[in-house]
Amino acid sequence: MLQNGKIKGLIFDCYKTLIDIKTDEKSRETNERVSRWLLYQGVRIEPDRLREEYRWKIIGKLGNSGQQHPDIRIEDIFAEICAENAFKEIDPYWLGIETAKVFRTASIRKLEAYPQSLRLLDKYRDIPKCIVSNAQRVFTEQELRFLGLYDRFNFTIMSSDHCIKKPDTRLFKMALDGLRLEPWEVLSIGDTPENDIYPPKSLGMNAMHIRDAWRYA
Repeated sequence: MLQNGKIKGLIFDCYKTLIDIKTDEKSRETNERVSRWLLYQGVRIEPDRLREEYRWKIIGKLGNSGQQHPDIRIEDIFAEICAENAFKEIDPYWLGIETAKVFRTASIRKLEAYPQSLRLLDKYRDIPKCIVSNAQRVFTEQELRFLGLYDRFNFTIMSSDHCIKKPDTRLFKMALDGLRLEPWEVLSIGDTPENDIYPPKSLGMNAMHIRDAWRYA
């Protein structure tokens, strides 16, 4: 499909498509590291409570969004937690951002780019392309940058920016507008059928699983 001459633009998913990742956000180790770091920022919250507060605030935000496929901004969640548990004057906005990054760092167990995907991007470097991902820009953009992926794309669309996530087709419509192409001229590549295959196909786009796309690298 990539070599039929009809594809003029590519949409990639991020995690498990471009980036091989493993995280453990629920572990005591992860939350203990964040809890200890927060003490030095003026926030006191025990690891178990941090885990539960984080969980319930996300459930509340998603449940009250009014969207069929809602997403949140993780930095907003941490800003609330910090504001509610501060023992000195803090800036919740900036501390929420930094806490999100620390939480990500503490939870990461594996993070690397797929070499097959890098070869695919090299081969089709001249085709306009973008990322559409269920991701948190507060740390995902940086991960793309230090893995050498960010500058390979014309633009990125991340669910946290819009507080909606795939399979919401509005994210793919934004990608089409950004690429300035018709649906049948674009190929979506990802690892999850319900997020990366079915929604773009419903708009008239082509779609392919990443492991199938690797054969064209």
